[in-house]
Amino acid sequence: MVNALRKYIQLTDYINKVVGWLLFVMLAVMSVLISWQVFARFVVGESLTFSEEASRFLMIWLTLLGAAYAIKEGSLIAIDLLQSKLTGAAGRSVRTLMSVISCVFYIILIINGFMMAQSISFQTAPTTGLSMFWPMLALPSGGVLMLINTIAVLIEDYIGKEA
Repeated sequence: MVNALRKYIQLTDYINKVVGWLLFVMLAVMSVLISWQVFARFVVGESLTFSEEASRFLMIWLTLLGAAYAIKEGSLIAIDLLQSKLTGAAGRSVRTLMSVISCVFYIILIINGFMMAQSISFQTAPTTGLSMFWPMLALPSGGVLMLINTIAVLIEDYIGKEA
C-alpha cells in the first residue's frame, strides 16, 4: 500500500514538473505579448488587437495552475498560526482537516467550473475569436490539479517524503 502511495507522489511530482514548464512558457509568451503591445502602442503608434485579450487568458491559466503548483511546493500563502503551534498528532489532525476542507472546495470548483465553462462555450472572445470555454476551462483544470496535489501533500504528511 505504501509503495502505491509513493508511486502516486512520484506521478504528482512528474505532473508538477510538466506544469512548471507550462507555467514558464505561458509567462514567457505573456511577457512577450505585453512588451510588444507597449512597444507597438508607444513607438509604432498602433497597438495590437489581440495581445491584451490573449494575455488576460494566459493570466487566468497562470493563476490557477500556479496556485495548484504552489500547493505541492508548500509555497501557497496560508495562515499557519494554529498549525505552527500544534505538534505531533494534534498538528497532523489540523493539517488533515484543512486538507479535507480544501478538497471539498476543489471538488466544488471542478464541478461548477466545468458547468460554467460549458454554459458559456457558445460565446467567443471579441478579438481572438476563441471560444470562452477555453479560458474558463482553467477553473476545473486548476481544481483537478489542486485536488491531486493536496492529496499528495496529505499522503506525504502521513507516510513521509521519499528520499
